[in-house]
Amino acid sequence: DDKKPVGKIIRLLADGDANEMAMQELLAQNGFPLAFPDDVMEEAARIPDVIPATEIKHRKDFRDTLTFTIDPLDAKDFDDAISIKKIKKDVYEIGVHIADVSYYVQPDTALDEEAYRRATSVYLPDRVSPMLPEHISNVLCSLRPNEDKCTFSAVFEITAKGEVKHFWLGKTLIHSNHRYTYEDAQAIIEGTSDGPYKEEVLLLNQIAQKLRKQRFSNGAINFSSQEVRFKLDEHSKPIGIVVKESKEAHQLIEELMLLANKTVAAYVAEVKVKSVVVPFPYRVHDTPDEE
Repeated sequence: DDKKPVGKIIRLLADGDANEMAMQELLAQNGFPLAFPDDVMEEAARIPDVIPATEIKHRKDFRDTLTFTIDPLDAKDFDDAISIKKIKKDVYEIGVHIADVSYYVQPDTALDEEAYRRATSVYLPDRVSPMLPEHISNVLCSLRPNEDKCTFSAVFEITAKGEVKHFWLGKTLIHSNHRYTYEDAQAIIEGTSDGPYKEEVLLLNQIAQKLRKQRFSNGAINFSSQEVRFKLDEHSKPIGIVVKESKEAHQLIEELMLLANKTVAAYVAEVKVKSVVVPFPYRVHDTPDEE
């Protein structure tokens, strides 16, 4: 109220990098923070990289099960993975694993409060302004190959025809064996590559296509559309446009993720506490007009 505002310089934007200035200005003008507070960074730095034995014993161990990720070529973090193991003839255990951020971000901490303020990561053509510090989002909670990771998982017993026999939900520990790009996986599916774990990728694709066919036969709408991505040079200047198509490699991940989402939603909707059904939101729509 005394009209003597006080400011603090937190970053200098160099005139020589027009792209860097443009991206920083874009974030700042829309109210997104350009850096994490010191207490948040300090908290993130104190988180150990090694998962303690006390935590491991509380999780179902999938580290010996073949597991891999399929993501875009330019992905910086890998937050979901797929595992597969044959149980018996024509029946397979397929796991859908999501990075367990809640293990690292505890309630009422500086990390939790900052993530709440940010709400989401913000994606720009040449970068991501993350919801959590890079050490968490790109290291601890990124399902990188050859590293043990804490995850939440939906694990299914599925036949080769896409029939779900049983499912299990819970906290797990995984160890990714390989990182595929969508292009790598698509080349295997199209038969132009003999990449690692070819048989398992082809089997997962076969099951995913069965699930997809079932979904559309039950009235699902195909919302697939072409996406546009900018091709950037070494200075992050746009030099072209790449049209991204939804191919079977994308559908493989999409169908298994949808199966996990539907299963979790149906399960949570029926959770009871002391014989009382927990309140649960439903998305409903009015009956369409006849016109």
